[in-house]
Amino acid sequence: MDSFNSQFLYSVVIIALGYWFKRWNIIKEKDGEAIARIIFNITLPCLIIYTFHNIVIEKSLILLVVLGFLYGIMIAFLGLYLFRKENRWEKGMLSMLIPGFNIGLFGFPLVEGIWGQSGLKYFGMFDVGNAVITFGLSYLIGSYYSKEGVVLDFKHVVNKMGKSIPLMTYISIFIINLCGFHLPDTAVEITSIISKANMPLSLLLLGIYLNFSFEKSYWKGIGKVLGLRYGTGLVLGILGFYLLPVEDMFRDTILIALILPMASAVLPYSIEFNYNQRFVGTAANLSILLSFVLLWVIGNMLV
Repeated sequence: MDSFNSQFLYSVVIIALGYWFKRWNIIKEKDGEAIARIIFNITLPCLIIYTFHNIVIEKSLILLVVLGFLYGIMIAFLGLYLFRKENRWEKGMLSMLIPGFNIGLFGFPLVEGIWGQSGLKYFGMFDVGNAVITFGLSYLIGSYYSKEGVVLDFKHVVNKMGKSIPLMTYISIFIINLCGFHLPDTAVEITSIISKANMPLSLLLLGIYLNFSFEKSYWKGIGKVLGLRYGTGLVLGILGFYLLPVEDMFRDTILIALILPMASAVLPYSIEFNYNQRFVGTAANLSILLSFVLLWVIGNMLV
């Protein structure tokens, strides 16, 4: 428990540093875009390669991919049903926030610090299914309801998914493993060195984007979004934790993954589809704060 609380404290301190660097104008919020590109295009792919380069893909790990995908579809339909009486624009914005988790940016740094490489293996497999939901289903929902007369363009969605370097890295490293190939030791060592930057950069970025200025008019919509996300996630996570006949790390993954914050991709989606960016940003920030509290409480119960 002491090691868990220590890691959690270190994470909070790094996030706080990012927040105060922004408040002191040492780093501006727009600088976060460059840091985000470094994380998603360099450090996170390197972490994926280093973690999965010699992984033995077991049935239970494949099941995590399936669960991440199916859960995203299920909760997306719940969101569309919950917001069925809202106007088209509102329905699209709110429903877009329901599926998808921020695993690469929020989950991986904490998982790596607490469970190490073995934990990353499980959460990474769940993230494969989650990535398809985030870059596929969430994008489709946001696009379809953004305005009248929109025709779903699956070719465009597939093209967008193909530009996701983390998702393509997952797929490539799995193909390499399944074919029985091995990466050169030099390449693995280089990715190992670069991957060490992923945790501090990700936590600093969370702090840079953290904002405590909330509009009161947003509370009703955000309350529905967070209520559905965390209510469903907690219920199914607890049921899976106690009922699934699987190893402990698998159960821990399900319990923790389902209460992670909403996917960071919703922010650029809100810009692309002309939704209320301040509302989406507020919802994303509150989900980060809520996830931190829940992870600390649940984490102390697990360790």
